[in-house]
Amino acid sequence: MRVLHGDFAALTTGRRFDVVFSNPPYVPAPDSRPPLRGPERAWDAGLDGRAIIDRICADAPALLRPGGILLMVHSGMCGAEGTLDRLSGAGMSAEVTATASVPWGPVLRSRRTWLEQQGLAAEAEEREELVVIRARRP
Repeated sequence: MRVLHGDFAALTTGRRFDVVFSNPPYVPAPDSRPPLRGPERAWDAGLDGRAIIDRICADAPALLRPGGILLMVHSGMCGAEGTLDRLSGAGMSAEVTATASVPWGPVLRSRRTWLEQQGLAAEAEEREELVVIRARRP
């Protein structure tokens, strides 16, 4: 097993994998671009939380060997259906294989008003749905 940490596109050029696990930044943020440094880089992912998720969906077929599997976790706030649609559009079979409801952490709580204004969270919402997406390259 080889573990790579960092920008997947830069680290994986010309390489293919049997399995890719991804826990990308997925928290919606007031800034449209993810930060280049600092702790926020671990969670901030653009206005809708999809800045990195969409890159992974587009690049997944090139990252995987035939029959390879992508497992990715992200917030339901980012739209699991959008992820499934993008992966399917890239020629992969994709499904949500697990969900979990977890209490909001400090980052989401600090953005409550902004998330509600964006329509990404209901008033007084206190739990976040996490989804695990499984996609397979034919």
